Amino acid sequence: MTASFSNLSLAEPLARAVAEMGYETMTPIQEQAIPVVLTGRDVMGAAQTGTGKTAAFSLPLLQRMLKHENPSTSPARHPVRALVLLPTRELAVQVAQQVELYAKYTQLRSAVVFGGMDMKPQTAELKKGVEVLVATPGRLLDHIEAKNAVLNQVEYVVLDEADRMLDIGFLPDLQRILSYLPKQRTTLLFSATFSPEIKRLASSYLQDPVTIEVARPNQTASTVEQRFYSVPDDDKRRALKQLIRERGITQAFVFVNSKLGCARLARSLEREGLRATALHGDKSQEERLKALNAFKAGEVDLLVCTDVAARGLDIKDVPAVFNFDVPFNAEDYVHRIGRTGRAGASGLAMSFAGGGNDTRLVADIEKLIKMKIELEPIEFEEDRPRGRINDGRRHWREEGEAGDARDVLDMPRERAPEGRRAPRPYRPAAAPRDPFFDKPYEAGQDSENPPAWEAAARSASPAQRNMSTNIRAKRKVAALFKATPTP
Repeated sequence: MTASFSNLSLAEPLARAVAEMGYETMTPIQEQAIPVVLTGRDVMGAAQTGTGKTAAFSLPLLQRMLKHENPSTSPARHPVRALVLLPTRELAVQVAQQVELYAKYTQLRSAVVFGGMDMKPQTAELKKGVEVLVATPGRLLDHIEAKNAVLNQVEYVVLDEADRMLDIGFLPDLQRILSYLPKQRTTLLFSATFSPEIKRLASSYLQDPVTIEVARPNQTASTVEQRFYSVPDDDKRRALKQLIRERGITQAFVFVNSKLGCARLARSLEREGLRATALHGDKSQEERLKALNAFKAGEVDLLVCTDVAARGLDIKDVPAVFNFDVPFNAEDYVHRIGRTGRAGASGLAMSFAGGGNDTRLVADIEKLIKMKIELEPIEFEEDRPRGRINDGRRHWREEGEAGDARDVLDMPRERAPEGRRAPRPYRPAAAPRDPFFDKPYEAGQDSENPPAWEAAARSASPAQRNMSTNIRAKRKVAALFKATPTP
């Protein structure tokens, strides 16, 4: 039986905020993690993306920090007590918004810092004092070095999407940040995949953690239908458009492996009339937020993005995900398709494999998710044979057979209203034929008037006639200066 939030005995401000957000029953990760975090134990949690990990660590931490809330305006009375580290800007903004909603009726302050924008507004926010600091590792180190953030009173640390942070190369930054924190603290580590590197990180910084696995690590959501198509690289765009049209997909993520490929594909789709935009690491923070807001508002149908958007983006009711490129890391496949089928909804994930290196990458995914993958061929509409009437062109059906309903030439013509002539189908006018070219060849009988080239050959001098036709005769040119004979 699924537990209810009303059974958690949350403080009244938190319970009111949770009720306003429409939370009633807990997800498996919330049901198992929240009671453990409330006791102050370290946690190592494995859960699929989209299962409510943010509430699983935010609510118990806020509950434990209520003893520190105070109405004072002094920054010294509001030191950083909880630090949440995340790999990407988008995920940091999303978690910060959730924390702010949970703490809506408390006097606890929160802030978010990330790269790609000016530090001054973030510095001003930190100087006011905050209890909960959500940050990306790189920008947090900038504020630590500028002495804008003091972490000597931190009691709780959350490493969310820890495997992604290691993939990006944040391990040295994480080690530096953790060295600034007190030794006595509660550390929570959440990840969708448990790699050997994650286990080494946990053994180094977690003390006797409670391991929580609500699903087998690296398992994909059961609500997502997964399809793999064998498509050559040059035909992937055609396959994408055809599947969107055939399945009636209104919105979708389209994942590619490179920033350049992301920008090119988005521009190509826009030129073909689709509402698409790109989201990748080379865009400024303002551009990335603008693209996300347009996608959430329904102004954009296809969000073409790299793996920077595959972690933690919580956009509800996205029906499909396309892997335009098979991901280099099999773990990224789990996170990519986790963008659809969230919170129990059904979803569709379609991947295009072009052969060559893609075959090996698909085999890696198959090994990771422990599921047999069948590559399906895709037949393009324009390649299918269509019926033709026999009016001098190649025909695809025997005389008397029913034609293809898709062929306008085989469709019955509509009768025009009385008093109006039915418009005739446009046919280009045939070019006029020259009867000269229909006559058989006849040798010329006018020997007195030979062709021009024969006449020219006859009039040439004997010396010129003996000369090769490929050699041009010298031309006599008047001398500008007369040579003076030397005495």
